[in-house]
Amino acid sequence: MGILSRASYVVRSKLNAVLNSAEDPSEQLDYSYEQLRDQLQDVKGGIADLTTQKKRLEIQKRRLEENVEKHNDQAREAVRQDREDLARQALEKKKQKMTQIEDLESQIAELQNTQDQLVEKKNTLQGRIEEFRTKKESMKARYEAAEASTRVSEAMTGAGDEMEDVSRSIERANERTEDMEARAAAMDELEESGAFEDALSDKDQLDRELESLSSDREVDAELETLQAEMGADGGSETASESASEEVESATTEVDATSNGANGGSDESADPAVEAELEELQNDEDT
Repeated sequence: MGILSRASYVVRSKLNAVLNSAEDPSEQLDYSYEQLRDQLQDVKGGIADLTTQKKRLEIQKRRLEENVEKHNDQAREAVRQDREDLARQALEKKKQKMTQIEDLESQIAELQNTQDQLVEKKNTLQGRIEEFRTKKESMKARYEAAEASTRVSEAMTGAGDEMEDVSRSIERANERTEDMEARAAAMDELEESGAFEDALSDKDQLDRELESLSSDREVDAELETLQAEMGADGGSETASESASEEVESATTEVDATSNGANGGSDESADPAVEAELEELQNDEDT
């Protein structure tokens, strides 16, 4: 599996995990992004190793090229010294070195080609990682916005767990308040009816009823006394008025009789009449 394929597989698997997991998507996206960055670092490490190997081959090639030049000089010197055998040996070594240089050049070219491919893939992967980072931040922002909107909606509608607890607390407080208000009203009603006084008294219902009857009898007796007193006073006044009227009537009759008998003179008054008048007068004064 190639590097890009592996990276793509990691991205897809992590995105699927985000969709299917109950965990925070932001954490999953961050984890996926870090995994891609690790993959990129691995690619960069591979390119660095490849470049190092290529540099070693290039150094070895330069050394071989220096040897080739050295063998050329040896062959020329041997020819000047009429040492054909030495010149031949030098040229053979030169040829060997040239063959090695050709092999190295081929290896170096392959390494360079691989390096170029890896660098291109590295750049592509890095671009995709940057694109994923942008999408990741966008998705995180969308998720956080949706989460905030959900919390606000739950707070406004009371659909959240915390708001349900608050609603239940308010309901319980309201019920307790209503119970306390009803209890206070009941206490006021009992106090007005005198139930508290009865409750504090050690007398039972029979004692209270007997006391009520006794009190009623005392009131009736006192009322009768007042009525009797008022009736006695009224009778005395009526008797006095009647006695006065009788005295005046008797006096008038006596005067009339005396005048008729004596021709209008009162010298011959009847002692019995006078005595009766005196008695009536005394009764009136009494």
